[in-house]
Amino acid sequence: MSLKENINFSLWCDFIERDFLENRFQEIIDEKIIQGATSNPAIFASSITSSLAYKQQIDMLKANSSKTIYEELAIKDIKRAAELLKPLYDEDNNDGFVSIEVDPTLCDDSKGTIEEGLRLNSLINYDNVMIKVPATKDGYVAMKELTSQGINVNATLIFSVDQAIKCAKALNEGIEESNKDVKAVISVFVSRFDRMCDDLLLSKGLKKAKLGIMNATKCYHEINKFENENIRTLFASTGVKGDDLLPSYYVDNLLYPNSVNTAPLSTIEDWVNDGQKEPSEIPSLDDCDEYFAILSKNGVNIEEISEKLLNDGLEAFKVSFSDLLNKLAK
Repeated sequence: MSLKENINFSLWCDFIERDFLENRFQEIIDEKIIQGATSNPAIFASSITSSLAYKQQIDMLKANSSKTIYEELAIKDIKRAAELLKPLYDEDNNDGFVSIEVDPTLCDDSKGTIEEGLRLNSLINYDNVMIKVPATKDGYVAMKELTSQGINVNATLIFSVDQAIKCAKALNEGIEESNKDVKAVISVFVSRFDRMCDDLLLSKGLKKAKLGIMNATKCYHEINKFENENIRTLFASTGVKGDDLLPSYYVDNLLYPNSVNTAPLSTIEDWVNDGQKEPSEIPSLDDCDEYFAILSKNGVNIEEISEKLLNDGLEAFKVSFSDLLNKLAK
């Protein structure tokens, strides 16, 4: 029995690029390796600026603003991904989704985020699209409003348990107001904690490559307390940098019931070839609390770390988006 059938675990591909969609993407759908896809401003910036597949459309759109050019390119790719994933969605509407993120400069503008989310959803016009909204104060307002209007939402850039709870609350309220079968995921970022903190933890005699998983697990438990089957925890930032860990480490250790893991293509291939295929052992909420109590006793301030990671993540997406628009304007 597959992990999908056994525990409702889904693997989504964290990559979108036009040539890829017409080749390997279709194969890994047909092979039942992935059940969805995600994108973000950094992924599109990399794809659009490094692939010749976009040149003809860019040339045709040169008279438009750079943001219009970007949206036309991204929407075409998201539509194609949604079309390819639609059979999965029709079979089980928990899966078969592809996500597109709102303009990252709108992260502190709830009205702008709502308007852009509604507009993108209308332009793409596929039931299996999720609008990606960063987990900021204004983002929570937008998540609730978008889901209340029947739009599927991917809440992103979650680093803290507080963010996870606020996302779950906003999405739960919005879905209940909608009276529709709206779906949402809460994207908890994992590996960035370890990349930032491993050296610090080792210097204190603590185990490395554990903080990200324990933090994600605590978020998972808190999200599940809402008991809304239409809201799933999505584990993001699950690629491994360097050779210290198995390439599939952040997939192997987060094979949890009713969850999603979105991973880079290389991580997915490594997991398929050599990764764990049995459900992971889940640390309890008490286990998580004990772990964070140990961190606190050792002077590790998880709130400060989470806040820095969020700010860094927001800024990185803004920079990627700005650089892309500048290149498209030339």
